Amino acid sequence: METESEPYVRLASLRQLHQVMADMNTARSLADTLQTVADGAVTALGYEMAAVNLVRPDGDLVVAAFSGNSAAEALITGRTGSRESWERRLAMGERWGDLIFIPHTEGWVLDDDDVPQWFTDGPEPRFEDEWHPADRLFAPMYTPGAQGGSSGELLGVISVDRPRNGRRPGAWGREALQMYAFQAAIAISNARLRSNMQRALVRLEREQQALRASEESFRQAFEYAPSGMAIAEMGGDQHGRILRTNDALCRLLGRPASAMRRYSFADLVHPEDIGTLLRTSAEGGRAELRLGRRDGTYVWVSLRNSVVADAADGPRFLLTHVEDIEERKRRELQLAHRASHDSLTGLPNSAELRSRLAARLCRRPSHAGALESLDAAYGHPAHDIPAGHGFDFAPGTEAYDAYDHHVHTIAPEDGRDDGTKGLAVLFCDLDGFKSINDRFGHNAGDAVLIEVARRLSNGVRDGDTVARLGGDEFVILADGLGRADAQDLAVRLRNEIIQPIRAEGRSVRVGASFGIGWAHCGMTADEVLKSADERMYVEKRSRPKQHRRAG
Repeated sequence: METESEPYVRLASLRQLHQVMADMNTARSLADTLQTVADGAVTALGYEMAAVNLVRPDGDLVVAAFSGNSAAEALITGRTGSRESWERRLAMGERWGDLIFIPHTEGWVLDDDDVPQWFTDGPEPRFEDEWHPADRLFAPMYTPGAQGGSSGELLGVISVDRPRNGRRPGAWGREALQMYAFQAAIAISNARLRSNMQRALVRLEREQQALRASEESFRQAFEYAPSGMAIAEMGGDQHGRILRTNDALCRLLGRPASAMRRYSFADLVHPEDIGTLLRTSAEGGRAELRLGRRDGTYVWVSLRNSVVADAADGPRFLLTHVEDIEERKRRELQLAHRASHDSLTGLPNSAELRSRLAARLCRRPSHAGALESLDAAYGHPAHDIPAGHGFDFAPGTEAYDAYDHHVHTIAPEDGRDDGTKGLAVLFCDLDGFKSINDRFGHNAGDAVLIEVARRLSNGVRDGDTVARLGGDEFVILADGLGRADAQDLAVRLRNEIIQPIRAEGRSVRVGASFGIGWAHCGMTADEVLKSADERMYVEKRSRPKQHRRAG
């Protein structure tokens, strides 16, 4: 039977309960919220001790807060109980709505499980609803949105002990504890959300700071790099358009940054290098090519592309590194020129002459496998591949078809001009040159050779080759000539050579003998040169001797 004072006690408890709930929702952190929940069960609900067991990410429950007994708090706070043991507790005993009450008559089976617990001393109950020291009362907390029971996700469990009035909770006490657990679940969920948001904000701020620092580092590395740098669009209608350049690239090309943004690298590259640029852009690789300066000249650069991609959107733009290699390229070209050209006259030398001649010739295929090579099929002089190298030149094979589609070099018939146009090889030997060297010295001889080389180069067409074979011997390759054309060319060149030459302050003369040979597929370069050389000596022997004093 309810006494007269009990309504007033309930009213005071309700006020305390509302205040505790307000405090739960205004706590500064998750830890403060959990402690407020434990303290409220003691101060507002009238229990001597209370613990908040919180579900961890791994499913086990840890004692996250305790109130009411400092000795017990030190003993169990932070300890963990397995989820299996907790589920066994929540499945037994009496159900008071959402509450679980395990009387001392059943609770003894839980004494040896791994759930952290405390034991209180006291006398045996003297009446039916008196609290026994071994009684256990649990208030499960479920995530907000769950309408009680086990339908929601378990968030934690509030466990209480020893009501101050010494009795098991009645209907009002049970309802108050159940409502308290429901509000505590909301407060804990909100505190967790705030905590996660705060951690996310802190992490985001750190990431933004790191991103800003990274962007600043990139900007400085980009802007102040000693070599050229550019960022270009990748994909879409504006593919390859330059978005940004650094000062080094602008200085290299003599163009302001505002003007560079109107171009793509395809607009700036030398026409002969456009294919190289396209391959480099597609592969994200490196290439050496020429870029146009503002003054119309070109500069050799090493261009290296890096494809910058987004995990979601794929490739986004190209980061291009441009290094000035003009000086290195100039030295390389000089070395290549020296290797292939005569140092005195600047004409192609003997090796270059043979290379150009061999590039026009191919060897006829042999069914017996004795064919040395096939330059049209494999892109290099025919005589460079040893015979019997394992290629199949039978009709219908790839090698034979490549040979069959080669534009063969042919020669006019011997002794007559039948209208055939071929590759004429004019072998030129200077007459009287040795006497100039002997009488006036090698400087005079060098001056004669230089002047002869100039006159020969001026006397041929663009695309013809004038080479110095060695000593006072020169060779001219002239394609697309008939026999009469070749003879006319030899006469014209001889007439140019025999004109007086100024050497070492005096006027000297040299003569010239020409032998005309013809190149055709099936011959080697040496065979062609030998043929022209032999014809020159035949011409020399057939000419009457002329006595002409040099100088």
